[in-house]
Amino acid sequence: MNARIAAVLVLLLAVLGGGALLVRQQGAAHKPPASGTLGQPLLKGLKAAEVASIVIREPKATLTIARKGEQWSLAERSGFPADFDKVRGFVLKALELKVGQTEPIGEKDRARLQLDDSGTLVQFLGADGKPLASFIAGRKYFKTEPEKPATARGDGRFIALPGEQKSVYVVSDPLAQASAKSADWIARPGFAAEGVKSLDYRPVAGEGWKIERSGDNADWKLSPIRAGEKLEVIKANSASYSLNNVELADVAAKDLKPGETGLDKPITLVATTFDALTYTIRLGKLVGDNYHAQLAVAGEPKPQGKDAGERLKRINERLPREKALGEHILLIAKSKFDDILKPRAALLERKDAKK
Repeated sequence: MNARIAAVLVLLLAVLGGGALLVRQQGAAHKPPASGTLGQPLLKGLKAAEVASIVIREPKATLTIARKGEQWSLAERSGFPADFDKVRGFVLKALELKVGQTEPIGEKDRARLQLDDSGTLVQFLGADGKPLASFIAGRKYFKTEPEKPATARGDGRFIALPGEQKSVYVVSDPLAQASAKSADWIARPGFAAEGVKSLDYRPVAGEGWKIERSGDNADWKLSPIRAGEKLEVIKANSASYSLNNVELADVAAKDLKPGETGLDKPITLVATTFDALTYTIRLGKLVGDNYHAQLAVAGEPKPQGKDAGERLKRINERLPREKALGEHILLIAKSKFDDILKPRAALLERKDAKK
């Protein structure tokens, strides 16, 4: 092989090598963004044990869920207890979020997918108040667009991470719990006025009424009662049982003024029980389908009868929580009081129903 042929071969090898490099570079340019992260955890390094609070910010609301010991509470609702299972489930779900798809994104797309200021910012903070991890939850992701996207559950969610302005992630969970609404987080158990002995209804205007009985199986009596009137037992039972297990719909902000809640001129319900407890419920204005309400529980439980010990144990377990509700403005479903908030005439037997 002479020197000329050798030089040509070296030149050909250089050209082929450069071409191979160019092909490799072009292939990398067309490779899907972060394809190597597919199936990897979205919030790397986040540990459940290190989370001391969760801050959720929406365009018009902020909610802070803070941990004290084993309890979680809502800072914007004066420390009202949060549902432990919901908080725990949300943290675990965040840990399990995996990258399902990654795409490049521009400013217009960020706005369209609500990954800008119109989205929901979720921050997990440590005990020192510093962020451990955070993300912006945007629009729900649908494999097939439904007729009503706003109410549909979704097949996933578009997610953006801080510092990654040009990338959008798709996760397979719609993250419905990523909400700054206190109603989505509160511990819902309310109160249970069991074994009602008397129930006194005092409306804001008009005539009220009172029903009472001497024993658990005794007949109800209505006062005031007039000649020719008879109380309908089923309606009296329905009214008293309404307070047997009352759950909360939400908790209002404590800085609301009495005039805003209607609690300056409330409907008042007073129920006494055979266990020597008195429940006073004040109802204010309706907001949607819920009444603003305040609760006061008085007395010391004194159950009677063969199951008195078991009942006392059950009452003592719930009583501290019930009394603590008095520090808050509650929201309770209107339907819980439909059988109580009636004029006295509606409790009477209809004369045309008699045979």
